[in-house]
Amino acid sequence: MKKYFIQTNGLLYSYLISIPLLLLYEILILISQPRGNIARISVDVWFKSFFTYFGWDAISTTLIAAAIIGGIIVYKKRDELKSVRKNYFLLMIGEAAFYAILVAIIVSSVVDFILLQSANGLTADFNKLQLIALSLGAGLYEELFFRVILVSFLIFVFDKIFKNKNYSTGVSIVAAALIFSGVHYVGDFADSWLLSSFLFRFLFGLALNLIYVIRGFGLAAWTHAIYDLIVVINL
Repeated sequence: MKKYFIQTNGLLYSYLISIPLLLLYEILILISQPRGNIARISVDVWFKSFFTYFGWDAISTTLIAAAIIGGIIVYKKRDELKSVRKNYFLLMIGEAAFYAILVAIIVSSVVDFILLQSANGLTADFNKLQLIALSLGAGLYEELFFRVILVSFLIFVFDKIFKNKNYSTGVSIVAAALIFSGVHYVGDFADSWLLSSFLFRFLFGLALNLIYVIRGFGLAAWTHAIYDLIVVINL
């Protein structure tokens, strides 16, 4: 198992296991919303709006960007390709499912204990297939933005300030979790403010930040996606 944890911590496994999330999300979005009124994850909209601003086709550019990034990763990690093990991907999904269930139990219990009320809740304005698609998209795009980009950027900044890797990582994990929770209450499609939901998302973001820092993007993305899928299934 030590070899499994060492190898799957790398960038190559994170990229390869994220591809199904991207493809399934885009396919299910189109299948579940064929008439053009397409609902997407807010972070996905941010990325696609950026592409559209330059006159690029959003979906094509997203897929091309993913392919280019993948090509760079595969080229840089080409020596590791021969040692990639297919069964590790199933183990990673199982590991992510374990984290999703564990985080759900712990975070919900903490919020319930502190506030004596439930923090669970998910809009039922979408059909089941749409919710499944959005769950996969949340796992991919929210982890890409809030973990890979935001946490990494904050660690870079706080490293310059504190000159201590452990301290800067800890501060970055907390700060990114606060931002992750707070952004859900900003914008045209913002959720109504509730202390319980803010605290839940903060703790959930904190857990995902830790998973990202310790186990990488792929595990964080699948943990988030599987958690959302569990919520959807139980609606």
